[in-house]
Amino acid sequence: MEIKSFYFNDLRTCCYILWDHTNECIIVDPGCYTQSEEKRLAQFIEDHGLTPKLIANTHCHFDHIMGLEFMLKTYHIPFLAHKLEESNLKRAEAYSSFFGLNIPQPDAFITPIDHLDVIRFGESEIQVFHTPGHSPGGLCFYIPSRNWLLSGDTLFAGSIGRTDLPGGNYDQLSESLERIIKPLPLETVVYPGHGPSTTLTEEWHQNPYLQHL
Repeated sequence: MEIKSFYFNDLRTCCYILWDHTNECIIVDPGCYTQSEEKRLAQFIEDHGLTPKLIANTHCHFDHIMGLEFMLKTYHIPFLAHKLEESNLKRAEAYSSFFGLNIPQPDAFITPIDHLDVIRFGESEIQVFHTPGHSPGGLCFYIPSRNWLLSGDTLFAGSIGRTDLPGGNYDQLSESLERIIKPLPLETVVYPGHGPSTTLTEEWHQNPYLQHL
């Protein structure tokens, strides 16, 4: 499996494309905001001869779905997220305006996924972990064959997701980190929803928010 990361929109949201030797791919957290960002994402898919099979979101805060409408209209593929993210999806346009941004309200239907579900595309599998705390329906995507974790806004390099937004809960987030993330191999590479990639080894040794777990 291969991975390509993009930084999109003013909040520097990480969007990822994952694909394997079949050239089928999935798009994770399409946060592209401007037409140039949309074009950059679509051009990468075209240039590499990829066939998008689905969109999967770690959660549905507005900065992670800015490009959702564009992706759905362009590729006509399913949109996967946790069912508890429906409220965030419905309020995306209103929430974006609080940050001085303007996105159209996505006309999207969630195909629900939940804890320990498996996402399949090509000849690849991705394990789904429900990790609430930053958002009620927060998810992480784990690729056992590569020891990769797409952590959304659950875990960052040197930090964790904020819990002061509607639906956030610090105790839940700590529990998600201890119960779901802590047992993973230390060599796991973490691809977060914002900022640079890291490893679980680095985070368990250096991240101040993990030292009490």
